[in-house]
Amino acid sequence: MPASYAHVLRLPHARTTFAAALLGRLSYGIVPLSVMLAVTRAHGSYTVAGAVMALFSATSVFLSPARAALIDRHGPRRALVPMAAAYAGLLGLLTAVVRQPGAASPLLLGAVAAAAGACTPPLGPAMRAVWSGIAPDPDLLRRAYSLDAVAEELLFVSGPLLVGAIVAVASPAAGIAAGAVLITAGAAGFVMSPAVRSVRPERVGRTARDGARGWVLAAIRQPVLAALGVGLALGAADLLVVAFAEEHGPGGAGAAWPLAALSAGSAVGGLLHGAVSWRKRAGVRLPLLTAGLGAAVLLAGLATGLGTLTAVMAAAGFFVSPALTTAYLLADETAPSGARVRAGAWVNTAVNAGSTAGTAAAGVLAGLLPTGWCLAVTGAATLLVAGTAVRGATRRGAPRPVGTGIV
Repeated sequence: MPASYAHVLRLPHARTTFAAALLGRLSYGIVPLSVMLAVTRAHGSYTVAGAVMALFSATSVFLSPARAALIDRHGPRRALVPMAAAYAGLLGLLTAVVRQPGAASPLLLGAVAAAAGACTPPLGPAMRAVWSGIAPDPDLLRRAYSLDAVAEELLFVSGPLLVGAIVAVASPAAGIAAGAVLITAGAAGFVMSPAVRSVRPERVGRTARDGARGWVLAAIRQPVLAALGVGLALGAADLLVVAFAEEHGPGGAGAAWPLAALSAGSAVGGLLHGAVSWRKRAGVRLPLLTAGLGAAVLLAGLATGLGTLTAVMAAAGFFVSPALTTAYLLADETAPSGARVRAGAWVNTAVNAGSTAGTAAAGVLAGLLPTGWCLAVTGAATLLVAGTAVRGATRRGAPRPVGTGIV
């Protein structure tokens, strides 16, 4: 039967498992903005809000591989349930401490936010690992990953819109509480799925497990480097598009169009990429897709107005979701036995770290160079990372230790 997106969703337990994972992941689109607004309202200080958000984001992103390692070692049911419970409980505590303006000290807010971030359940990497069991055929797996990437991007677009609707009728703290409810319901539905209940941690010897710890990053070096480049381009582009819009219109309101075009291009590109049966393997496609993104951002430096920039950003977005999907696929292919969830988490961490670095670097460049030159430098840096990803291609054929689990 020809592989298609409809076929993916007709696979046993695919729809219910995927829907539960998406419900829980919607929390990640709602909580950050809700926390920012709630802390700002409680203390009237963007400095405090920024510091609290930095702590939340840092522990959430950089401890993600450690949390994923727990899932690899103990299985999703035994690891995700306590993580989700702790995360939801800490979000509930954060909701309580921000309800009264000035009642909680910044230190308390930062401590609770950092603890909540440290417990964030890695539902995205866990779902991608489960896809490998649900969709064993390579064409179906590629379509499943593409569908997952596009859906996740839509969640992060719709999340802030939902926060806006919540804030219109209630306080921002209600958005944090909603995030706690979503992660509880989504994680519960996910671990109750038969596709997840049948997953067992891979039983490998201690030597093999120690080896996986030692060379997992080396094994997935290429997808991690490529994801870092994609994140770098996206983080810088978000800031530079706003700067460009402010130069070409009052208040920078026009920035919404290029940024929307970037997201739309990514969604279209992701769906088309998943629908094509590629002859070239993922390790060959990935640097080309990353280079395509870099070239498009470099060309954005030549834009003369918002219309031109919008068109180029749509073209740039066309490479984003395919590049990330391919990075996740390649990480899954090359990860050591017992480290598949961790491999996906490292790719996710690389995207976020690259985005943070890109935003910071763009802020510095914007104070030194015209916006067009900043975009060109960003594109050139992404091309450089793509070239490095080619040289960092992982060796094929390294055998995984035999085990039972997500295969």
